Amino acid sequence: MATSKPSKKDGNWPRLVADVGGTNARFALEVSPLELEHIETLPTKDYDSLHAAIRAYLEKAGQPLIKHAAIAIANPIIGDWVQMTNHHWAFSIETTRQALELDTLILLNDFTAQALAIPHLPKRELLQVGGAAPVEDAPIAVIGPGTGLGVSGLIPNGRGGYTALAGEGGHVSFSPFDHTEIHIWQYANRKHGHVSAERFLSGAGLSLIYEALADREGIERPPLSAAEISKQALSGSSPLARLSLDIFCAMLGTVSSNLALTLGARGGVYLCGGIIRRFIDYFVTSPFRNRFESKGRFEGYLAVIPVYIVLAQNPGLIGAAVALSNQVDA
Repeated sequence: MATSKPSKKDGNWPRLVADVGGTNARFALEVSPLELEHIETLPTKDYDSLHAAIRAYLEKAGQPLIKHAAIAIANPIIGDWVQMTNHHWAFSIETTRQALELDTLILLNDFTAQALAIPHLPKRELLQVGGAAPVEDAPIAVIGPGTGLGVSGLIPNGRGGYTALAGEGGHVSFSPFDHTEIHIWQYANRKHGHVSAERFLSGAGLSLIYEALADREGIERPPLSAAEISKQALSGSSPLARLSLDIFCAMLGTVSSNLALTLGARGGVYLCGGIIRRFIDYFVTSPFRNRFESKGRFEGYLAVIPVYIVLAQNPGLIGAAVALSNQVDA
């Protein structure tokens, strides 16, 4: 997480919070602690820059006076300069702060924000998929496929709270589980070179899995979007689409359990992002949970770890608000 010109403790409201991905930028006004209003989603392709998108949002929101802002973004934050991985926006944090006449502008990784939101989500906004009860004061894993694959975690800080991790775990090298996944990996390797977990566990990744399976069967199929593949899979109109979705969920199970083992995430694994919410009923009975636990000698260890689908629509905005409060109200 990077900050520019921390402000003094003044509690000015409203505050601007945003969650910026490769496809959409979500904005809101935080009018009091964790109370969001004027939530708006703007397609990133419609704006030349982050600054232009913020200006457009503030105009829609009635031009409120904003002094403090936090932006969660699908990108590593290293220093002042931000070049988005999955979009063309590039900007200086300090220059943007000055242009918007802000006292405080915080930039943080989007999945760091997702992680910060987890302790503040009500139980009604979580759907458990297997496992037992979470272990209190244990690490928590946070992962979610979307335009890319976001990964973070929460580590207990010894004071009753958590420290959120800022990493790029979606870009770790993908390890195939069986012969079918070996073929899919080889197809992706020929096409892209390095094969990351994100290469498969994203919207474009589901399409790539579908292409690779068609290649294995020697079938000429037109490229399909993730939405089209999901629709055909769930309707039963395409066995190839259904197999693609099964493998996507199984792969997510493998990568999620790898993360759970790495962090010792006995506090639970939280699945974020919009992709899974589109087929929740299928996902609950998909190969995900079986693959999640399929770790040989550590099957028992993983069997009790609960996995939760995050149903909340805007956890990234909540997390951005938490990060902003940690800075401004400290």
